[in-house]
Amino acid sequence: MYRLAGNATALEREIMDSVWSRHWPKWQQFVLVNSQGREKLMNVDALDAKIVRFFTDAPRASVLEASRVLRIARATVQSRLDRMAEGGVIGSWVPHPEPSHFGFPVVAFCSLTINQDLGHDAVVAALAEIPELIEIHTVSGSSDLMARIAARSNPDLQRVLDAMIATRTVLRSSSVIVLNTHFEGRTLPLLEAVAAGNRA
Repeated sequence: MYRLAGNATALEREIMDSVWSRHWPKWQQFVLVNSQGREKLMNVDALDAKIVRFFTDAPRASVLEASRVLRIARATVQSRLDRMAEGGVIGSWVPHPEPSHFGFPVVAFCSLTINQDLGHDAVVAALAEIPELIEIHTVSGSSDLMARIAARSNPDLQRVLDAMIATRTVLRSSSVIVLNTHFEGRTLPLLEAVAAGNRA
């Protein structure tokens, strides 16, 4: 899975545009991410949504090809992509490997109660040393953090849980194993709904 990055320079985008059609892996796709910490939300319209939909459906296409298919100027496609990237509407161009395809088919969500004396930053820094933890979020409720874990098997998941406890930053944990993923990273329909005026 690939993500569009707002911090790519114009030169980096030009280079990536030139190599897309030749070297882009088949498993890539767009992932839209929200703009966290920004004071101003960006307005998106139907053309923005159409451009993002095009690259979602044809991730190896170039900007030039998008302009031909959508029948709009190449500069318009590029400027719209730049604007959405700079506004944080779309994420990054960097590769995002899929763990299930290289030996980590087990996915679990784990709620963690942490040692509050250490502070969240120190806890997260310690947990970040465990590569199987692929997401960590501070959450409301009875637990402090919610982690997404990838593992090779159920016994391997237990090893990861033990590794988290061994950091001495986690006091308690409770986990659930994902049996089937129906969809994830599903943000394009929301963008299209906003662009169509169906969401405030």
